[in-house]
Amino acid sequence: MALWRTNGYAHTTVADICRAAGVSRALFYFYFPAKEDVLFEVGLLSTRAAQKKVRAMLDTDYQVENVVAAALRSLERSMARNPRDLIVETILEGYRHEHRILAAAERSDIDADMFGDLFAKAQADGKLAAQVDVKHLSHLAGMHVSEGVRHWASGSFGGRSFSEVVTDDIAALIAGFNLKAQQ
Repeated sequence: MALWRTNGYAHTTVADICRAAGVSRALFYFYFPAKEDVLFEVGLLSTRAAQKKVRAMLDTDYQVENVVAAALRSLERSMARNPRDLIVETILEGYRHEHRILAAAERSDIDADMFGDLFAKAQADGKLAAQVDVKHLSHLAGMHVSEGVRHWASGSFGGRSFSEVVTDDIAALIAGFNLKAQQ
């Protein structure tokens, strides 16, 4: 990450990463097929930190929107430490990785579902309607997060924070799912 922050993602080579980490190229390639896979893993670390925040809050008297907001603030703090072009590259690599999985070019056992546990518990606790497809809702919320990150990194939100904008979007999505379930 330090190399990417200093030299930029495009100008940092696998050889640079190996030299800085004090490992051989063979060891690097044992764990990662390419530097893009390292970037994907870095993105997963931020997602896992947000998931951890969600799971910790589920043991309290929680409100769904507050848990979403806390998870997104955690993600935003992580993003703020990096150059915006690196954030965009991370999102694009996530899209490429998802595309490879959907095309069945690779198998995935990666848990990158930030809100699945929250929505399942909220439904069990009566905070989401029983008819809501929580898996689909979580997938759509994840799409809002990814697109929100990309738009935040490009400066599209003006003075509003990433967590503020995307929390509002996901809250509207949840409200719409609950409203539809009541009809």
